Amino acid sequence: MTDATTDPTGPTLVDIILPLEQSEQIAAQKAAVAAKLDLPLEQVVDLRLCKHSIDARQRTIKVQLRVEVGIGKPLAPEAELAPDYPTVPANARELVIVGCGPAGLFAALRALELGLKPIILERGKDASARRFDLGPILKEGRVIEDSNYCFGEGGAGTFSDGKLYTRAKKRGPVRTIYETLVAHGAPERILIDAHPHIGSNLLPKVVMAMRESIRKAGGEVHFGAKVDSFLLNADQIAGVRTTDGREFLSQHVILATGHSARDIYQQLHAQDIRLEQKPFAVGVRIEHPQPLIDSLQYHTPRDAARPELLPAASYRLATKIDDRGVHSFCMCPGGFIVPAATENNEVVVNGMSLARRDSPFANSGMVVTVEPEDTTAFQAQHGVLAGIAFQKELEQAAKLHGGGGQVAPGQRVTDFMRGQNSQQLPATSYFPGITPARIDEILPEWITTRMRRGLDIFGKQMRGYITEECNLIGFETRTSSPVRIPRDEKSLQHPEIAGLFPCGEGAGFAGGIVSAALDGMRCAEAAAR
Repeated sequence: MTDATTDPTGPTLVDIILPLEQSEQIAAQKAAVAAKLDLPLEQVVDLRLCKHSIDARQRTIKVQLRVEVGIGKPLAPEAELAPDYPTVPANARELVIVGCGPAGLFAALRALELGLKPIILERGKDASARRFDLGPILKEGRVIEDSNYCFGEGGAGTFSDGKLYTRAKKRGPVRTIYETLVAHGAPERILIDAHPHIGSNLLPKVVMAMRESIRKAGGEVHFGAKVDSFLLNADQIAGVRTTDGREFLSQHVILATGHSARDIYQQLHAQDIRLEQKPFAVGVRIEHPQPLIDSLQYHTPRDAARPELLPAASYRLATKIDDRGVHSFCMCPGGFIVPAATENNEVVVNGMSLARRDSPFANSGMVVTVEPEDTTAFQAQHGVLAGIAFQKELEQAAKLHGGGGQVAPGQRVTDFMRGQNSQQLPATSYFPGITPARIDEILPEWITTRMRRGLDIFGKQMRGYITEECNLIGFETRTSSPVRIPRDEKSLQHPEIAGLFPCGEGAGFAGGIVSAALDGMRCAEAAAR
């Protein structure tokens, strides 16, 4: 981390470290800046927070701050972030975008900036109507198959947390993604936090505002528009057809359907459009009481209240066992486990949290990498879609052992480690409920073995992580797509179908909201070229 930059042509940025209890005190911040720059205190006239990060590696918790400094005079006011996109020209080229998740939305906004007319086709409903369709999943165990936690405006991230942390710094302008979200109503805090997060209660309004920006500028967004075939003219895309018979014609189509649109893979395969198998991961949701995770991460007594300045603690765990990764995934501090099935004959779990992250539970995916060679038993019948068949078998097993509706199978982590039944299960945030089951026997033996060894390592890294209070809940299968829709590295087009731009998580080129958004922007730029 840079200590200070005092370029006369740019802002003065200074990195300081303060004890937690002083981190919000302006006087303490100014004193630390003055000491860092060797200036009289009165010369530090103004501060603007640019970055905030908590360092809890030691028992004394510290906060790392990057601040912009007004030396001798106040800082100039920052420009207000607001959506402002040019109106689509009358003769604009039309760009069809299949999918209204982060890849599709950001592709559309970038298309507007480049003078194209985006036309988004989304199989699900708008975010407001979609919210009502979550009720039957939670209360009745009934999945509305085109409107659920995975499908609809904003994609899977809309109602599953809105975590924005990414390691995709080299893929494009991450700051632009954050600023676009803030311009559409996201909290300004995401511009500052080291691990930014919006929350499932706030993100729907943000994606609806983005949709309005697209429509206001002359773009189109169609809901209930499920694509069921690709229109081809030899080796050139000519458009797509929806299930209600409508055709949307264009020689430029961005395919950004997300990792759960399995029918899209099946249709591409049926039309002999090349697909490839790729690695993915499957496992469970692991759930602890949040105060336990707080005590482990912040080195505080279990019964002590978490200091007000500290957020609900998170963690990230990873190891490698016999050439397969075992790792935590999509950790949700102060969160909930939710049913993420897209069909009624399966049970799938995922995690989410609200902006406040104030649930008494912490959950995370705990998954094992699956390589294409691990699905050879499915390849004779399913070919390149073998990974999907493997996922589906686990999801149907979860449905069977859950016993009905969206009730999920569960097992105490201690019983999983010992290979025994759980007579009772701890409390859970999973609203449809859980029932005791031998998750260690339902999962393939090669996954169970690796997960046990990985959990044993994690239990030694975080003493108290393996506890009677912890549930494993099955199954977390939608970590990423088991299929890649290939594309040329330079043109970003499918190598065999000109004008078809595979994009985002569903195509195998992203892994989260920010990386998907960045990929959407890149594909829009490629289409404009």
